[in-house]
This record gives sequence, C-alpha cells and structure tokens, in this order.
Amino acid sequence: MASNAHLRRALHYVFKIPDRSLTMRFYTDVLLMRVLRHEEFEKGCLAACNGRYDGFWSKTMVGYGSEDDHFAMELIYNYGVDKYKKGNEFKGIVIQMSNVLKRAQENRWTVQQENDKSYVEAPGGFKFYVEEDSSERKDPVRQVIYSCTNVEKTRRFWVTMLGCEVVESGDDFLEVAYDKSKTSLRFEKIFEPIDRGEAYGRVAFACPRNQLPEIEAQVKNADIGTVITPLVSLETPGKASVEVVILGDPDGHEICFVGDEGFHELSKEDPEASQVLQEKMKEYDAYVEKVQRRDRRF
Repeated sequence: MASNAHLRRALHYVFKIPDRSLTMRFYTDVLLMRVLRHEEFEKGCLAACNGRYDGFWSKTMVGYGSEDDHFAMELIYNYGVDKYKKGNEFKGIVIQMSNVLKRAQENRWTVQQENDKSYVEAPGGFKFYVEEDSSERKDPVRQVIYSCTNVEKTRRFWVTMLGCEVVESGDDFLEVAYDKSKTSLRFEKIFEPIDRGEAYGRVAFACPRNQLPEIEAQVKNADIGTVITPLVSLETPGKASVEVVILGDPDGHEICFVGDEGFHELSKEDPEASQVLQEKMKEYDAYVEKVQRRDRRF
C-alpha cells in the first residue's frame, strides 16, 4: 500500500453530456449545484478528457462548493455530438440532501424508484440516488457507484496498489475512499462483461505532483490495471497547466491522478463562469440555427 496515500483526495467525476442546456438545468435547478468554472477548447485533450473526439469541446465544473474541499461534476460537451451509447460501467451517484425530490417534482423532473431507493436521472441517463437525510453533510455528494466483475481484483488494485482505505465490503461489493469522511467509491459486482459504451466517464484524484511518476511506474510494473496515458502536461487557455496520469482499473474504469499544485490554481472558482457558459450556449444555438436555415435552402 502506498505510504503517502493520505495526501490524495477525490476531486470529481467526468460526464460526457449530450444536451448542455437541459443538463445545466438539471444540475442547477434540481440538484442546486452551482457553476464553478467553464472552459472552452479548440482541439481534443491529450489525455482524452473529452473522449475520443478531436473537435471543439467545453468543460463545465459544477458542485456544492470550492473544488478544494468538495467533490464536483465535470461536464464535457463535444460540439456537434448529441448522443452517446450508454454502457453498464456506471451505476450512479448518491446525493445526501433534503428537498431534492420536491425540487425535482417542481421542475417537472421524474422521480423514479429502484429497490426502495429514489433517484432522478440527468440527461444522458445518469442516475442520482437521493438520500433525504436530516443530518446533511458539508458536501452532499456522498458516493460514486460503479459496476465491477471481480471484487477481489478491484480490492487489490484500489486498496493494495493505490492505497485507498476500505470503508465497507462484502462478497459482492467494495466501498473505498482516501478520506472516509469524504466522497467514496462503491463497486458492485455484476455477472456480465463491463460495457463502457461511448458515455463512459472518469474519476479524478489529486496528489502531490511528485507522486505522479511513482503512481505510473507502480501500475506499469504490476500485473493488474493499465496505464492509459503516461504522465503528460495539459494546457487550459488562459489558466494554469496541470500534469496528469490516466490509469485503468481491472474493469477498465478510468482514473485520473493530477498534480495538486497545478490543479489548485486551475480549479479556482470563477464568479463569471455561469454568465460565460450562458453566452457560449447562446452563441452555439445561433450558429446551429444559421446552419439549419442555410441547409433548408438547398
């Protein structure tokens, strides 16, 4: 187990979103998250942050507070892509917060049931399970739930190799975290192959920058897991660069480790982010309408 794993922290989960306007309504009006920052890119990410797409794309971070101490959602919008095939790798995210279901109904968002659990679906079919507990957490994002095919292999990779702590475990599930008081990952066994589809996501963790080569070498030299993208520097227009290593666990779930020093600068909240996002959405909607009018003439 990594002796310095206590210096790592969970950051965010990455979603590829098919409908940016409707998606933002879900996160801000139903879940009451706020827009933390918004960034635009003209070419594909060197670490495939936006998936296997090489065109224009945007990144919008939403959450309940500063990325320094809250788990956020990274919403990736690939311009011109309005649908992603969904797989079975991602089961959902657990939100512990009161009045979510009431707000969902007020916003005409369907509340559904699954094994006595209430959930709402984000555009794209991503489930958010709601625990309306009176003892609310500082950060309402309690858990990310994945599918897995082998609990023991998952334990070996996440606990023995990456140094996560076990929060809870059983024959058919494993829950881990770097800090048990923060957002955890839960892996639930399924009896069919993992299908990541096109909508697959990625979970991100911060660590001291000097741990990145060590993490990469550890996985590269092991017989479990993969290094998807070796250590690379990523640039964001007008903001700080960050260094990352992208890993795959035994089921192919993608994990990003990012140097905390650069990420701390990059992730500073932008009070104008929501306005910038709205302007970009209007610009793109106007462009699409113009193209559609032109096409109708031919």
